[in-house]
Amino acid sequence: MERIFSGFLLSVLLLFQNHGIYGAAPQPRGTLCRTRPLDLVFLIDSSRSVRPNEFEQVKVFMSQVIESLDVGLNATRVGVINYASTVKNEFSLKTHRSKASLLQAVRKIKPLSTGTMTGLAIQFAITRAFSESEGSRVRSPEIKKVAIIVTDGRPQDGVKDVSARARSLGIELFAIGVGRVDMNTLRQMASEPLDEHVDYVESYSVIEKMTTKFQEAFCEVSDLCATGDHDCQQICVSTPGSYTCACKEGFTLNNDGKTCSACSGGSATDLVFLIDGSKSVRPENFELVKKFINQIVDSLDVSDKNAHVGLVQYSSSVRQEFPLGRYNNKKDIKAAVKNMSYMEKGTMTGQALQYLVDNSFSLSSGARPGVSKVGIVFTDGRSQDYISDAAKKAKDQGFKMFAVGVGNAVEDELREIASEPVAEHYFYTADFKTINQIGKKLQTKICVEEDPCECKAIVKFQTKVENLIKSLTRKHEAVTKRIAALENKII
Repeated sequence: MERIFSGFLLSVLLLFQNHGIYGAAPQPRGTLCRTRPLDLVFLIDSSRSVRPNEFEQVKVFMSQVIESLDVGLNATRVGVINYASTVKNEFSLKTHRSKASLLQAVRKIKPLSTGTMTGLAIQFAITRAFSESEGSRVRSPEIKKVAIIVTDGRPQDGVKDVSARARSLGIELFAIGVGRVDMNTLRQMASEPLDEHVDYVESYSVIEKMTTKFQEAFCEVSDLCATGDHDCQQICVSTPGSYTCACKEGFTLNNDGKTCSACSGGSATDLVFLIDGSKSVRPENFELVKKFINQIVDSLDVSDKNAHVGLVQYSSSVRQEFPLGRYNNKKDIKAAVKNMSYMEKGTMTGQALQYLVDNSFSLSSGARPGVSKVGIVFTDGRSQDYISDAAKKAKDQGFKMFAVGVGNAVEDELREIASEPVAEHYFYTADFKTINQIGKKLQTKICVEEDPCECKAIVKFQTKVENLIKSLTRKHEAVTKRIAALENKII
C-alpha cells in the first residue's frame, strides 16, 4: 500500500512540477537568458585589409549578438560605428528601438575600404556615440556602457591614451583581433581583466564563435535549460539561476532527481532483448531497431539493485551481445547497443528463444534469483525453424514475454511468443519508422507491477488479525476481572 500511495503522490507532485506551482507553464527550452539593459556600441574596422566577404562575416557576428539581447527603449540600446581612415556613424543608440529594425540596419552596412584609424573611432565613441544627445543614458549609472571593437590590423594612430580616457568615463571596452592583428594594441584598448576583454580569432570565418561569449557576458539570469547546461534526462524546468528535472507523462523521476523511469518504485527486473538481425531487416532499419532498444532502456531505472538489461541478436545463429548485469547504468548500455554490429543472415527465432530459456536468464549469465524476468522478442519475418516448444517453455518458467513484429512478421508467431493476456503482450507495425510508437507503449507495460488483488488480500488479512487481537484483548480483560473477583471472595 505504501508503494501505491507513494506512486500516486509522486504523480501529483510531477503534475504540479510540469505545469508550474501556480498553473503557469514551465519556461520552454530554447528561451535565451534575459539580458540586463546596456548601452552597447560596436566599433567595426572596415579598412582595405578587410575583404568584402570578411566584412559580411563581421555583420553576421553583430547580428547574432543582437539576436540574444533584450532590445528596447528601456532595455538594451545598440549603436554601430564603422571606421577606416574616417569614422561613419551607421546608427546611434537612439535610432532603433526594435530588434528587427536593428538587424535590418546591420545588413545595409557597407565597408569603407581605406586606412585604419582605430584611435579616432574610440574618440568618436567618447564624444558622440555615448553622449546623451545620441541616446546614451548618462544619468543612469546602473546601465553599463559597453564598446566592442573588432579590428584586423595595426592602427595608424594611437589608441593607448584615448582608450584610457574611455575607460575612465565608465566605458567597458572589449577588443577582438582577427588574423595579423597587433596583440599589444588590443591590450592597450581593452578593459581589465584583460583575459576577459581581449580575444583573438585566426580569421573572420570563425568570428561567429565569439557570439557565445557575449551572450553569456550580457546575461542577467541564465536559463540553464536553454543553454543545455544541465543533466536532466527528459524535461528541464527553469528556475531563477537554476533548474529542476521532470519527466514525460507515464514516467516518474528517479531518486537521483535527474533520470526518469516508467517503472515506478524502481522494481528489480531482469530484462533481455532478443533482436532479429536477419538480412531482410536491412542496415538502415537495424539502426532504427537500436534506437528502439535504447528508447526502452531510457524508461528503466537501471542500477545494481533495480533493472538489469541483456541483449541477444539472432539470425541463422545466436549471439549474446552482452549478458544481464554487465552494465549497471543507462549510458554504458546505450553505448553497447549503438556498437552492436549487424549479423545479416537467416531468421532462426526458435533457436533464439531456446537460447533465452537455457542461457539468458541463468545465474551464469547474470540473472538474479527471485527477480522478475522479462523478454522482448523483435522480428521482421517468419521464423525458419519451429518456435512453439521454446515459446511455451519461456512462459511456463514465468518469463513475461513481449513480441514485437515489423513488416513481414507473422501474427500467429507473435501471439505464440507473447504472454497472457496476448493482446497486451504483442505489437505489430508495417514500417520500421514507426517502431518508436511501439516503444512508447512498451515503456509502460514492461514494469512488473504490484498485484492490487494481492495488496487487498494483505489488507484484509491485516484487518482480520487486528480484529482478532482486539477480541482476545477483551476476553483477557474479562478473565482478569473474574480472577480478581474470586481473589476478593477468598480473602
